[in-house]
Amino acid sequence: MNRLHPRVRVVWAGQAAVTAAVVGALVLAVDLLAVDLPLWLPPAAFVVVLALGVGLALARYRVWRYEVRDDALYLERGVFTRVRTVVPFVRLQHVDSSRGPVERLVGLASTVVYTAGSRGADVTIPGLTPAGADDLRERLKRLAIRAEGEDAV
Repeated sequence: MNRLHPRVRVVWAGQAAVTAAVVGALVLAVDLLAVDLPLWLPPAAFVVVLALGVGLALARYRVWRYEVRDDALYLERGVFTRVRTVVPFVRLQHVDSSRGPVERLVGLASTVVYTAGSRGADVTIPGLTPAGADDLRERLKRLAIRAEGEDAV
């Protein structure tokens, strides 16, 4: 099983920091506008949410795995609920590589796999190098084309 690039922890920790800042700002707004809260509560809310978010980011990194086999893409992820996903290549519709602004900042990319199936059946593999995301996209495309030829009606 392949692991994600370690820099994905920075992306996830950054997302946790943004969430913590929003929570801290909301607690501060409630303090200033409605309720007289202790002065230590807004920074405490920020620190608690940040610590939980960073801890979750680190735990998430430890469990995230993916593997490309001859017949399917296998994914394993989830901190509280472990999710194992198998995407058979015959179900694959198309594959994209993407790089959001934060990913570009830390030199990472994602591969998005769109499948034939129910809503929400698409999967994203984050935390790849740009070259790794492009290579994975091309490899999955080739395997899907080969699988379609084998299973054609």
